[in-house]
Amino acid sequence: MIDFDLLKNILVKNNSFLITTHVNPDADAIGSEIALYFILKELGKEIYIINHSVTPYNLTFLDFDKKIEKYDESRHDAIFNNVDVLVGIDFNRSDRIVSMRQKFNDSLKLKIAIDHHLDLEDFVNYFFLDNSYSATGHIIYDLIKKTNIVNLNYPIAYNIYAAIMTDTGSFRFEKTTPEVHLIAADLLKLGVVPGEVFDKVYDQSLFSKIKLLGLALNTIQLHGEKQEIGYMILTQKMFETTGAIESDTDGFVNFSLSVKDVRMGILFLELKQGFKVSFRSKGNIPVNKLAAEFGGGGHFNAAGLRITAGKMAEFIPKILNRAEEFLAVYI
Repeated sequence: MIDFDLLKNILVKNNSFLITTHVNPDADAIGSEIALYFILKELGKEIYIINHSVTPYNLTFLDFDKKIEKYDESRHDAIFNNVDVLVGIDFNRSDRIVSMRQKFNDSLKLKIAIDHHLDLEDFVNYFFLDNSYSATGHIIYDLIKKTNIVNLNYPIAYNIYAAIMTDTGSFRFEKTTPEVHLIAADLLKLGVVPGEVFDKVYDQSLFSKIKLLGLALNTIQLHGEKQEIGYMILTQKMFETTGAIESDTDGFVNFSLSVKDVRMGILFLELKQGFKVSFRSKGNIPVNKLAAEFGGGGHFNAAGLRITAGKMAEFIPKILNRAEEFLAVYI
């Protein structure tokens, strides 16, 4: 249960804030950052939004005031000790902010996290976390509705809608409850156009992304005695060939899960340093627990991990074999 009154108190009584989110932010991360920014702007606060990663090109439209900056230690390090509050949005472990981690952790300022993931790390003074929420943007919505901290307006509603729409898989994942649809209806009353948001997030891809998707789809294979695991592999060579970027792969893993009778989808993505793995599942298969075995985490049906030391090719059979064993326990 989130103490919204305490969260309101922190936001109202302090004057300056640094907001950040996880590496390779998605629409829930960016939308929640911007929604919180507009709340604080209404309150007359001094606000900085500084992220490790550049905002993905298909999400820049959410940043109405062009407020988000990419972290640069020469310009931003002093801010960590000058603001009153550091706010972590949509992440539960400090390693998720990569280059900003040390400065964030070393700061003696008040630190809070607003999130809906499991398996949290103790790295802030106050957690406002509940994994029953469909998205972090859903939490921001409830903050407004339960405390009346500000009036819900179009810029806030627009970003909250983008956050919830994407994190619920366009309102089809497990946490798409009647309440979530009522929230969406409330946001539409303020002028949000669903088709416009969907188009900007999903249907304005660069050609390089489509070419990368073609290469990725060509790698799909099935694994296991019952062929219930689908996986694909993306290499750095593919990125070089197509000119695509890591954030372009958002949603690719779902194609592995879309094959008939497949219960778990896995995407192996080679990075310039190490690799990352994305897991998706159907039904009662807690892939966050599987990811945790390799140092990752996430949601019940959507999780991931990053390994900075080690070769992807060596880990792929280990992860696939463990996934098959894991799947057998839950089916």
